Amino acid sequence: QVQLVESGGGLVQAGGSLRLSCAASGSIFSINVMGWYRQAPGKQRELVARITYVGSTSYGDSVKGRFAVSRDNAKNTVYLQMNSLKPEDTAVYYCNLNIGDRDYWGQGTQVTVSS
Repeated sequence: QVQLVESGGGLVQAGGSLRLSCAASGSIFSINVMGWYRQAPGKQRELVARITYVGSTSYGDSVKGRFAVSRDNAKNTVYLQMNSLKPEDTAVYYCNLNIGDRDYWGQGTQVTVSS
């Protein structure tokens, strides 16, 4: 059983910053990818950022240059540093853990950016 617990969401003004954290526990194999997706009302869930166990990263086009994903393998934790936030970044952010062909999801954390 794998559990993902997210923290760090909230309300911030445009131009501000937030840092999300997601801690994974349970039967976690070392070869995995952790990341963040988001879903705004009326929109599909989209990739925000992903990072492999060895540190290779990928980002959604809308966040490149503003967000940074990192991880601490010893703690099975992934982070998302979000800078220069925009109102269009408002969404529920979900932590994702991918192990082979299986995906695990956190419960989601709300990020709201006011203009």
